[in-house]
Amino acid sequence: MTLRVAVQMDPLASINIGGDSTFALMEAAQARNATLFHYDVGTLAWESDGSPRGRITALGSPVTVRREEGNHFTAAEPRRIDLARDVDVVLMRQDPPFDLGYISAAFLLDRLRGETLVVNDPREVVNAPEKMFVLDYARFMPPTLIARTLDEVRAFQEKHGAVVVKPLHGNGGKAIFRIDADGTNMSALFEVFNQTWPEPHMVQPFLPEVSEGDKRIVLVDGEVTGAINRFPGEGEFRSNLAQGGHAEAATLTAREEEICAAMGPELKRRGLVFVGIDVIGGKWLTEINVTSPTGIVAIDRFNGTDTAGLIWGAIERRLANQ
Repeated sequence: MTLRVAVQMDPLASINIGGDSTFALMEAAQARNATLFHYDVGTLAWESDGSPRGRITALGSPVTVRREEGNHFTAAEPRRIDLARDVDVVLMRQDPPFDLGYISAAFLLDRLRGETLVVNDPREVVNAPEKMFVLDYARFMPPTLIARTLDEVRAFQEKHGAVVVKPLHGNGGKAIFRIDADGTNMSALFEVFNQTWPEPHMVQPFLPEVSEGDKRIVLVDGEVTGAINRFPGEGEFRSNLAQGGHAEAATLTAREEEICAAMGPELKRRGLVFVGIDVIGGKWLTEINVTSPTGIVAIDRFNGTDTAGLIWGAIERRLANQ
């Protein structure tokens, strides 16, 4: 059976093919002779047809991809495609922010259940935002506070010293701030955070172990497939590759194996096929990334693996069983 795959993602022209996980997934699907469509989430539409599912469509362009910098895709004229009838799989891969637009699109795609496989499962993506789902595994996390009030944060800082403050639904290492133990600029920072985001914010002690690396571990259908260790760039404490960090090959510590074993069955049960978790210093779990996880290109480069192929293998097994 030739798979028909619709990829909900940001514009193809803007991606860096040298490290983009979605591009790697598209390449791997094409190698399996899949037919690819690309569409922007803004073109997603639902129209009533008398059924609860309705007719869910998007303005999709048939595309082919190639590993050729500056000439990495060819797209045909877009046309309105029916995501229940014209495709077998939808990859929900647009970058966060995880906002009401993201959530609304996930709820629409959830109506394809039983007809078209959506990866990751859109209902579970809504139920598992990166910095909230991780709270289910608090026993593996550093001390953590989620709050909006300055008094709560100051009390937490008095207990733990220097802290890191980050948006609850941020991504890619953006808007993450370190506040030293003296609390300088804490009140000003919280004014900005509270004016910018309506939700509470995440506060954790600054972990010196970040100098030992912030490890991205990828799990496919609940099983570990590889990891890289990311290190902060010059003058930075954030180790995200998007913020100038660099990566090295990595294996898992005993503690990291314990973390993955604890969450693996739950990830598989929820239909979270492609997940990336972040662990600092070999022991502190900080995030479970389910919206648009990355890292597979670097992992495969270091390890000689084919993570995108493993993901498609998991997808094909799910299709066979649905």
